[in-house]
Amino acid sequence: MSAQPVPPPATDPWKGLRGVMAGALVLEAITVLLALPVVGAVGGGLSWWSVLYLVGVAALMIVGAGMQRRPWAMGLNWGVQALVLLGGFIHPSIAVIGVVFVAVWAFILVLRSDVKRRMDQGMLPSQRVQKET
Repeated sequence: MSAQPVPPPATDPWKGLRGVMAGALVLEAITVLLALPVVGAVGGGLSWWSVLYLVGVAALMIVGAGMQRRPWAMGLNWGVQALVLLGGFIHPSIAVIGVVFVAVWAFILVLRSDVKRRMDQGMLPSQRVQKET
């Protein structure tokens, strides 16, 4: 008895996941930019380098959202998370944003591995073979 080969998915399962990752980066960029007034009011004021750092990180996130098809996109996503965590030197609230979004990205990795596992096993809805009647 030979095992039947796993059919390829009829639709690209990674397209939706890339959309989720791009959306997460855009939401994180908005969150980082919304932290600017918090740092200005509570963190002792904004300096030119703190504004440049936070706006630069947010801009990198927005550009990165459009790069999710690239094979190195996940590395970029995690690199940006490290930059947000390092923003804790500007104000602890930035580090809190980083911790929250590291949890989001960890969950995205879980989703990614689940999609891969299901695709390898032929369990995606677009891989199910219709029985002829």
